[in-house]
Amino acid sequence: MKVSSLMNSAGQVFPHQPGYRGCSSSHAAGKALVCRAVAAMLVWGAVASGAGIVLAKGPAGEGALVGKTMALAELPKEGRQTYALIAQGGPFPFDKDGTVFGNRERLLPRQKNGYYLEYTVKTPGMRSRGAKRIVCGGQARQPDACYYTADHYASFRQIVN
Repeated sequence: MKVSSLMNSAGQVFPHQPGYRGCSSSHAAGKALVCRAVAAMLVWGAVASGAGIVLAKGPAGEGALVGKTMALAELPKEGRQTYALIAQGGPFPFDKDGTVFGNRERLLPRQKNGYYLEYTVKTPGMRSRGAKRIVCGGQARQPDACYYTADHYASFRQIVN
């Protein structure tokens, strides 16, 4: 992919970041160029490292997940514990566990509101919920698919058995 193309599309990759306003032409010319260049470097770094997720616009919905999966055994121990709790229907350690995940980031395949539920994956040494989650779609105890995020919804990997 050409760097100019990457720079022009980079604004579509990071709209979920807190405080993100986009790299639009309404910025002063210099600020817009710097914004696009920084976003392009972040995308290029992720592509070059081979780490992370591939996102694509397509029939599954805006920003549909079409990339990497991870085996259940690859989850951190706390993630496997959360996954087991999901299968048995709880009890869950946090009040927000089992609540609707709105997919506002549009990184997961588009579904009706209420389809996705989120669950906290404990982070050792943290008192708060931290950034790790498992998001499942479908029925609560027998979901159609579950996804793991270690970076508070910035990227997802589908969990496979």
